[in-house]
This record gives sequence, C-alpha cells and structure tokens, in this order.
Amino acid sequence: MDFQKFVDNYKAMTCIISVERKDDGSCGTIRIVAANAAYIASIEDLMHIASSQMLKNNFIPDSEYTDYIPKDLNFEDLCYRAAILGQPQYTYIHPERYPFWLKIIAMPLVSDNPNIGYCSYTQEINHTADTKELANHSAETLAAVVKTCIKLHGKGDIYSNFKDVVEEIREICDSNHCCVLLIDHKTKSCHVLAEAIREGSGLLPMDTYLDGAFYDIACSWKDTIAGSNCIIIKDANDMEVLKKRNPVWHDSLAGAGAKSIVLFPLKYSGTTLGYIWAINFDTANTVKIKETLGLSTFFMASEISNHLLVEQLKIMSSIDELTGIKNRNAMNSYIDNEVQDLWNKEAMGIVYIDINGLKYINDNEGHNAGDMLIKNAAVFLNKVCHECEFFRAGGDEFIIIARNMSEAKFDELIRRLKINCYENDGTDFAVGGCHSYQEADMREAMHIADEKMYFDKENYYVKFPERRR
Repeated sequence: MDFQKFVDNYKAMTCIISVERKDDGSCGTIRIVAANAAYIASIEDLMHIASSQMLKNNFIPDSEYTDYIPKDLNFEDLCYRAAILGQPQYTYIHPERYPFWLKIIAMPLVSDNPNIGYCSYTQEINHTADTKELANHSAETLAAVVKTCIKLHGKGDIYSNFKDVVEEIREICDSNHCCVLLIDHKTKSCHVLAEAIREGSGLLPMDTYLDGAFYDIACSWKDTIAGSNCIIIKDANDMEVLKKRNPVWHDSLAGAGAKSIVLFPLKYSGTTLGYIWAINFDTANTVKIKETLGLSTFFMASEISNHLLVEQLKIMSSIDELTGIKNRNAMNSYIDNEVQDLWNKEAMGIVYIDINGLKYINDNEGHNAGDMLIKNAAVFLNKVCHECEFFRAGGDEFIIIARNMSEAKFDELIRRLKINCYENDGTDFAVGGCHSYQEADMREAMHIADEKMYFDKENYYVKFPERRR
C-alpha cells in the first residue's frame, strides 16, 4: 500500500502508524510511517498551536513517535489495540501537554508482516471541550457515569457521597483499592476525600502512607503523566517504564503490593485539585475503565471545586482576617446554635474584653502598630483561654464564652486577663464578666459583662487620661 498516497486523501490531520509486536506479544517500537500536510504542519509549522510542545519540529517519515512527544503509554496502548489487535479506536481527550482537546480515531490496516501492524491515525483539535464528543461513549459507559453523578448528590454530605462513588468505581474497575486524594499546595499536604478497599485484599488505608513526604510524591505525578491525560500501568513492562520515570513512587506502589494502577488528575478550570486512582484493576477492561474514569472525573472535579469554594466562603465568613480567630458571625452562630439553650444548665461564663489605648496607639504610632496590638491580643487570648471559645466581636473588642467552668475558675480567668495581659505582650485590657449562676438570662448576662467591661475601661482612663479615646 502506498501510505503517503493514502493519507494525502484526508483533509484532517492524518498519519500512518506502525507498531512492532515483540516475541512475548507486548508492544515494541511505534513509528509514524507517513503523514499528510495537515499532520506535518502540526509538527513543523512554527505558527501552529502545538509546535512549541514538540520535541522536534522536523518531520522524518518512518521515525519513532518519541522523536516528537514524550513516551506516552496511553498513546501506545491505543496504537497497539488498533494496529496489532485490529480494534478500531476512538477517544476524546485533553492531554496535559496541549492547551486543547483532541478527537482521535485510529483504524486498523492490513499488514503482510505478522510482527508489524499498521493503523491510520486521524486527529481533530477543539480549543474548548465539545460536550457532544464527551458524551460519545457506549451506553454501558454512559450508564456507569450517570450512576456516578447520581451518587455525587446522594446524601448531601460530600464525604459520604464520594465514599459511595469510589466504591462504585472500585467495582467498575474490579480493583483492590480506589481512592480520591486532594492536594493542598498552601499547606503542602494531602488528605483522603474517600477510598474503598476490597475486603481481603491486604491493602492498607491510604492514611497509612500520608506522611510529610507524600506531598512531594503527589506533586511528582504531573511529570509522571508526562503531558498525557492520565497514566495507566497494566503490567510488568509498564511498571518498568514507571520505575525509570518515577522511582520513588514506583517503590511506594511496589511496597504496597500494587501490580497495576490507573491514575487520573482531578482538574477544574486548569487547576489540579487532586487525583483518583484504582490499584490492581481488571486490565482486560482497560479501555472501558479509561473511558469511565475520564468522563467521571469531569463531574467529580466540578463537585470538589464547588465544595472547596463553599468551605472557603465559610472560612471567610467566620474567621477574622486580621487575627485569624473566629469573628462576630461565628460568635452569633455559636451562641444561637450551641449555648443559648445550655445557659443556666451548666457552669458557664461570658467575658467582654476591650483593648485599652488603641486609639492612642493608632494616632501616635500608626494603624499598623494598632493592628499589631490587636494581633498580640488574639495571641495572648489563645494562650490564656485555650479551654474557651473566643471571638473578635469587632474593632478592639473580644468575647470569651467559657463552658463547663466553675464560678471560682471563671473568677481566676478574669483575674489573669486583668493582671497578666500587660506583662505578657504589652497589651492592656478592659475586662468584664458574668457567670451563668449569677444571672438566669443569657442576653442580660452579656449586657452585664459588657457594662462591667466599660466600667473597667473608665477606671483605666482615670489612671491614664492622656490615652482616652
């Protein structure tokens, strides 16, 4: 067959790929035998969007594909299935190495050499995800993905929902272990969102391995995927590739008893939120597993991103930005939801605190110095009131709620706040408190504590009139 004449009949980017079959039946060298003008332009044309991602920009017929892109086990598996096994292949992917989506069709071609197979390889570029192509899967795959999406919204709690999802995916993959691991680059840490382990597999929970060094292993997965959209390790040959590419992770997997693994990044809006993987899966169903996970992660990443955003908004609405302690919103919620009904049922006290002389500091030393005074106050309260809930109610005012605290211990807390604060960090407080055994109504007790605090503040300004507001 005249391969060049064959590909020249195509308008879309098309090439002919040859695949060597080794004596043991595994995949050998893969070459790009011939290519049409559109495909060659994707390599050579400097104005082409992919050109900067190519290892070489000079196409030579019958050269190994690794002359142009890094070794890609997913690409090799697709070509092997088409050229050697005679199975038509279709995929729609977003490789990490490119800023676009690829629609790929590989069709088997006749070969008179039993050790060399051929396939046509046609690709089309989409700069944004085509939802029709994303849904272009078998009814079985789509049914599995729909089932996954339903479970994502099953019980309302993301942890229980994802526990059901990973168990479902573990069963689809027929794997020993399935896990969703999230990565926090700010704290340089990882945590398990959900995992499922086959009973009797002997595999340990992922938390067993999450020491301080595992963050570095997780960060190495991006380079291990090497510009593809996932990594699939099916057998010992693939394990050897992994060993050369990422020896630390290889040793970790081998030590855990992993002989095969499929790993997908969970990406949303270009950000990698974490990864999902299945260990010791049914390699006979690799294509189905790849399709199911590839599409499922599209929805899982969106759900995780929404969860993280809501959690961040909760933090922003409940944590004081300057001091890092809980703010007035958190205080009101805590009082309404947790302590309102307990007032006068358990030993409890309210303390109002106001920083003395803040305006004097702001006027004479600047607002940065005033902010530092407020920060120091929060640090001191964290040391003295670690048994209590405390909040920045606003400005230079703090409120402490002391639960399960006897009146004698509460009085000692008040004394420490009045006497020791200045000695510790140079901050002086006006302090007022009311214990639950003194008043029956919580709101009235808060008012009493507030009045005592202002009385204490007046005494401070009598002593230091130059620091009056």
